[in-house]
Amino acid sequence: MTTGHRLRILLALPVLALAAACSDQGAPPARAGTEAAVAGTTSVPLGSGFDFYVLALSWSPAYCLIEGDRANKQQCAEERDLGFVVHGLWPQFESGYPEFCPSREPDRVPASLGRAYLDVVPTMGLIGHQWRKHGSCSGLSQADYLRALRAARARVTIPAAFAPERLPAEIDALEAEDAFIAANPGMKRDTIAVRCERGYLREIRICMTPSLDYRACGEVDRAGCKIDNLSVPEPG
Repeated sequence: MTTGHRLRILLALPVLALAAACSDQGAPPARAGTEAAVAGTTSVPLGSGFDFYVLALSWSPAYCLIEGDRANKQQCAEERDLGFVVHGLWPQFESGYPEFCPSREPDRVPASLGRAYLDVVPTMGLIGHQWRKHGSCSGLSQADYLRALRAARARVTIPAAFAPERLPAEIDALEAEDAFIAANPGMKRDTIAVRCERGYLREIRICMTPSLDYRACGEVDRAGCKIDNLSVPEPG
């Protein structure tokens, strides 16, 4: 990674959006950026059997560097230029979370359904895995779970601090939280957590009600990274 400049976030800066368009199985090529995902549906399918969601936004360049040869080659191809992508929308309990729940829906997400979401989730493989492990516990059909996932992503504005022209950079975990809080009215410190690994900012995790309002989540917040000087590698 090239030497980055030190980010000191000005919370009054205008925010931009991120659209992570992906090129899996004929999907349009992706670009780095901070545009918000295309606005979701007017009504959110309401799941059941859990307390809240975690929307996990993965910083794709960090994933690719950390995982190396184990990383998904489609997601990490040089031409992808991905920034934040949706890792998943995870049903949670106040303590712990369900996974791999019995469902009348098939395990496999058909391409005819999944391809419409490759602008927010980078590969069909990840879409299928997220459905099997997490979506199956949402009380929703595959189609409604993916609608809820898109609506959750559309709820979040990516701060201007992560715009391509500001990267590579370094940022404290709490600074990253402050930037998201400033860009997203209603988000608070106990709503968001940073995941870090090997000195990189790896992921942003945001807690939401089943109707996608921001909400506190003590267990998730306490588990978050608090480290200073996290590296934010540039896309591409």
